[in-house]
Amino acid sequence: MAEDNPQIPPEVKRQEEAAKPVEAKPAPQPEAAKPDPAEQKAKRKRWLTILAAVVAVIAVILLLYHFLIGVRHVSTDNAYVGADTAQITPLVAGAVTEVRVANTQYVRQGDILVVIDPADARVVSERTAADLAQARRELGQTRATGGKLDAQITARDADIARARAEGLSAQADFEKARTDRDRREKLAAAGAVSGDELTSARNAFATAQARLGVAKAGLDQARANRAAAVEELKANQALTAGPTETNPDVAAARARYDAAQLDVKRTVIRAPISGIVAQRNVQIGQRVAPGTAIMTIVPVNTMYVDANFKEGQLRKVRVGQPATMTADLYGGGVEYTGKVVGMAGGTGSAFALIPAQNATGNWIKVVQRIPVRIALDPKQLADHPLRVGLSMDVDIDVSER
Repeated sequence: MAEDNPQIPPEVKRQEEAAKPVEAKPAPQPEAAKPDPAEQKAKRKRWLTILAAVVAVIAVILLLYHFLIGVRHVSTDNAYVGADTAQITPLVAGAVTEVRVANTQYVRQGDILVVIDPADARVVSERTAADLAQARRELGQTRATGGKLDAQITARDADIARARAEGLSAQADFEKARTDRDRREKLAAAGAVSGDELTSARNAFATAQARLGVAKAGLDQARANRAAAVEELKANQALTAGPTETNPDVAAARARYDAAQLDVKRTVIRAPISGIVAQRNVQIGQRVAPGTAIMTIVPVNTMYVDANFKEGQLRKVRVGQPATMTADLYGGGVEYTGKVVGMAGGTGSAFALIPAQNATGNWIKVVQRIPVRIALDPKQLADHPLRVGLSMDVDIDVSER
């Protein structure tokens, strides 16, 4: 450039500088008006006043809510739907021939759920029926024996009469033989009776005495036989007393027959309650054993809510107090009403499989919760069904005692 070259004449430099464009200088700006400190202070005071008024209104609203509504209600979202489900278990063993329901299906009380092969149960029922008939027949035979025993007593009475008569005859022969012996012994002392005659008299006396003993023994035997016949008759009457169906042997056979008939009926498993089928785990052809869980029925019309309140919230909670609930399933647009029906006997941690060990050196207090059971309105459940385990928001009005 020219200005960097020292050999260029000064006149040329002045011409070049004159040819350069003149830079425009910025126009002077007016000074901004400074804010008025008094006005800023007033504005700040006005906003602080508005903020204080808003805070005061909010505080008043919170206080009014607390004293008018808050102290009269306790609420929690730690609540879940529950129901007394029915677990279906077979009462007899056998192979499954029919399964008439599926999961999520609604069944009514008395509907057939599962059918078990009844062949084995029917065989047992027929055998017990035969045993019942045999018991009745044996009872009839025992009663027929009673008439025979009664006739035996009559025969034993005749034996006693005959033995008594024989005893009287033997007694008379004994008295005659003793008189003859005594007379001949007196005459023999005077020599009026021969020795042979005296010996014959003595022998006759001994024979009569023996016959008298035999007659007495026969009478005792007849009396003993009659007593035995009487006892046999009493025993027979004890076995056959009362109606046939109340006889112990017949009643026992009847009980076995009824049990067998009951087993036949139990091969058809029916729904004990109305509800939704869940957890069905039985198939056709499967052999089931008594007590094996094959499905569960959930009674959707008789559900309740278990609300887990903190221990500090339960000071005023009483049985019978009204409660309002909403389910996450339907949102706040559907409100359920119910009543408190009871409180659990302990906290959840107290009944845990491994309870907390608080008697230790490192202890941290944890707020405990107690389940409160709330009954639901069956009509509301019918309009808006719930399911076990759903979450609920619960609010209890504790103003009613």
